[in-house]
Amino acid sequence: MKTKTTYLLLLSLISSLSLQAGEIASNGDRRIGAGNLSLAEVTASALANNPAIKESLRKWNAAKARTTQAVAWDDLRLGGETRVHRYVDVPPNAFMDRSASIEQAIPITGKNLVRGRAATAEAVSAYEELRRQQLEVIAATRATFFRLANAHAQIEINQKNITSMRQIADISRTKFETGTHSAADVLVAETEASKVLELQRDLERQLSEQEAQLNMLMNRDAFAPLGVPGEVTPKMPEVSPTKLRPLLLAHRPEIKMAEARIDIEKSNLQLAQRAWIPDPSLTVKAQRYNDAAQTVSELDAGVSFTVPWVNFRKYGAAVREAQENLGAAEEALDRSQKEALRLLRDQLQKVETAHHHLELFRDKIIPQAQQAYEANRLNYESGKASFLDWITSQRNLRDLEAMGRQHLTDYQVAIAELEAILGAQVYPLPADPPQPKAKRK
Repeated sequence: MKTKTTYLLLLSLISSLSLQAGEIASNGDRRIGAGNLSLAEVTASALANNPAIKESLRKWNAAKARTTQAVAWDDLRLGGETRVHRYVDVPPNAFMDRSASIEQAIPITGKNLVRGRAATAEAVSAYEELRRQQLEVIAATRATFFRLANAHAQIEINQKNITSMRQIADISRTKFETGTHSAADVLVAETEASKVLELQRDLERQLSEQEAQLNMLMNRDAFAPLGVPGEVTPKMPEVSPTKLRPLLLAHRPEIKMAEARIDIEKSNLQLAQRAWIPDPSLTVKAQRYNDAAQTVSELDAGVSFTVPWVNFRKYGAAVREAQENLGAAEEALDRSQKEALRLLRDQLQKVETAHHHLELFRDKIIPQAQQAYEANRLNYESGKASFLDWITSQRNLRDLEAMGRQHLTDYQVAIAELEAILGAQVYPLPADPPQPKAKRK
């Protein structure tokens, strides 16, 4: 009864999730190709359209259909006999030449109900497979969204650097023309500007790769246009192991599948134990005498059953096999829990490290590099600093800004991966910005 209730709850949950994802996706797909990309819309579109999720959903539907088959009774058996030839001379009414029978096996041992419980547990396992696929798609979609946003941001940073390097080259050229600086300064500045232009093409290639990946996850054409991802403000969630351990053990699909496997093996053990008790088959047989006026001359009833006790080695081995499989399933659950805790610890360390780098670059390193660049620029223009000091500070600032933006992406991706490990959401999606209302004509 408990398994059936759990199964019904899972059914209602996945149905509501699918309806919500489909509704959001249908409203959001129209805005994906242009304007700003919303993380919520992209995630909903991937949930509604991703082929791997659809494949898992069909497998889950197929597993649910097996439950009805498992609990059903054996098919009714119909039989009939007609005498073809008689080799002795007897009165016609002394024999019966025609008979019809009906036979039905009665599952008094409840083996069909046990098979139904096993099929229900298999359906729960298929549901968890579907949920794992959803979690993987959500994590991959969000990670690709963040990497795409990073690619756009890196290109924007690089564009600022191109403008800055051109300004440096112009200032160096002016000073060279006035005779205050050598031609080497101009050549170094122009070389740096060319290197930044080279990096621009690499960044554009990375952006194209992320767009193609995101389109694939949403089941769109790889060349379909995509808007620019909106910025997602990071907020450090509570990542204490004390809070996340019970969440992990309660929601991780692999653990739920291992628990379902135990239920399956328990049902298999019950089936092996009940195999010693045969299910009887009831038979009703109607016979008609030759030349009789009645349609049915005799009506017989009988019962038959198998005799498993004489084959005790076969059924004893089946019970031992089921016991070993149950023990293996219990060991697999323990292994899944230990592996999940290892993954959680590694991922928490990854999240905390990425968050530390993000705050350090955002609050200290990049502001200090900007101050150093401005100080060297002013000193160079006033003749107090060398051109090498200025260009070095510019290069350092360019690299640190790019690294800081990369740390933001690493942190966002780490959070998305943490949710996939847990099997639960710990980083709420930001609300979509309000859409402008259409003006009435």
